[in-house]
Amino acid sequence: MKAAVVTEWGRTPTYTDVPDPQPRDGAEVAVVEAAALTNLTRGLVTGKHYASKEIQLPAIPGVDGVARLADGRRVYAGALSAHGMMAERTLVSPHGAVEIPEHVDSVTAAAIPNPGMSAWMALSHAAAVQPGDHVLVLGATGVTGSTAVQLAKTVFGAGNVVVAGRDTGRLEWLRSAGADDAITLGAEDLNARVAELHSDRPFDAVLDYLWGEPATAVLTALSSSHPAAHYHQTRFVQIGSMAGPTLNLDAGVLRSAGITLCGVGLGSVPMDVLAQARTEALPKLFAMLAAGELELRTQARPLSDVEQVWTAPEPSGTRVVLTP
Repeated sequence: MKAAVVTEWGRTPTYTDVPDPQPRDGAEVAVVEAAALTNLTRGLVTGKHYASKEIQLPAIPGVDGVARLADGRRVYAGALSAHGMMAERTLVSPHGAVEIPEHVDSVTAAAIPNPGMSAWMALSHAAAVQPGDHVLVLGATGVTGSTAVQLAKTVFGAGNVVVAGRDTGRLEWLRSAGADDAITLGAEDLNARVAELHSDRPFDAVLDYLWGEPATAVLTALSSSHPAAHYHQTRFVQIGSMAGPTLNLDAGVLRSAGITLCGVGLGSVPMDVLAQARTEALPKLFAMLAAGELELRTQARPLSDVEQVWTAPEPSGTRVVLTP
């Protein structure tokens, strides 16, 4: 069969022939219909991701995908192993798979689990967003950030959602999808805007998909703009690092304000929360897509194009999905 194969850490996958997988450990061979190209999928086979230790080379990448079981059921399956979803066939455990409603196409169904469950766990578990909360989404124009904005309003009842990003077109669209205010990175003073907004109405939660300098500016603004005598807890949730893997932060920032820092990713979320996201959140996300209550842009490409799309910039707010 044909598959994308990584033979060296950090190398672009090659579209080539590989032996068919064989059933084992309760998993059966399933026909792949779509596999999402996510930052996690790319990161795992660099060898530098903190979860790369779960992978052995050579490996077929692809963490999230849709496959057809032998009994005809179409399911979402995740694969954190050397035999991923970017192949014509893969191994799927029927007991761990989530059946996909007929009215959700395979490309969309493959694309939503990664951003949808990540955003859901960030909002529900790490940020503990409650109805009426004031939320800032830093890096909101990406796939996961824009999903989080929509869920913050429609599912978790956030009272006010502020979005920050560089793509002005996406920021404008986010206003129509639930955002109450927008900050254009690069064109506005992020520190000053966050300080002003936090002073007027303190942020209850920040979802950060950028890290680096933008996160430094936001954390500093949260510390400097709210009187220490009026304690207010702001839960700062770190999810992505598109602006850089490190930041330079004055120690006093965390001592002078009610800021709590935590992360959402593989290894930082309890297993029961992950299980709940899979069994409860994912079916809800599929239902929202089918009802037109959640928008996710996708771009389908043939698996044979994997070498070209792997290193190409992802279209703004759009998830690339490979189809065998």
